[in-house]
Amino acid sequence: MKKLYLIRHAKSDWSNPSLDDFDRPLNKRGKKNAPFMGEILHEKNIHPDLIISSPAYRARETTKKIAKKINYQNEVMYNENIYEASLKTILEIVNFIDDEYDTVFIVGHNPGLNMLAFYLIEFNENLPTAGILEIEFDCESWREVKKKNAKFVSFEYPKKDYA
Repeated sequence: MKKLYLIRHAKSDWSNPSLDDFDRPLNKRGKKNAPFMGEILHEKNIHPDLIISSPAYRARETTKKIAKKINYQNEVMYNENIYEASLKTILEIVNFIDDEYDTVFIVGHNPGLNMLAFYLIEFNENLPTAGILEIEFDCESWREVKKKNAKFVSFEYPKKDYA
């Protein structure tokens, strides 16, 4: 059994038009939502074996804030291929995860995360900023991850009613 969490970076700051897209930081809402979502993961007792993140600044900051809330002590793997990833690229990233890891977070961007979610589980909603989609696979190897063994588990996002 393998479990994948697709996590879209928190809301980014567009106030400086001279900044390259890759270097955009989190805005005020993003700085609040990333740790909030980390707290939700912590309350659900979710602890990844590995976190793979886009190296874009907003994704790195989201990763750090979530990792802190869930007490993640391992090294984060930054993979530049997640930034602007096609479906094929992001699926290859998943398929090449070492099988020693059973629970993995991928922190990245749309449209890549949404394309992967639609491909695997026909998830047809927008994965909003700081949104987290949990998918379970009935297999023992990441190379075996396919649509036929994928199952939707949960969808969390900042504006969901948690009352």
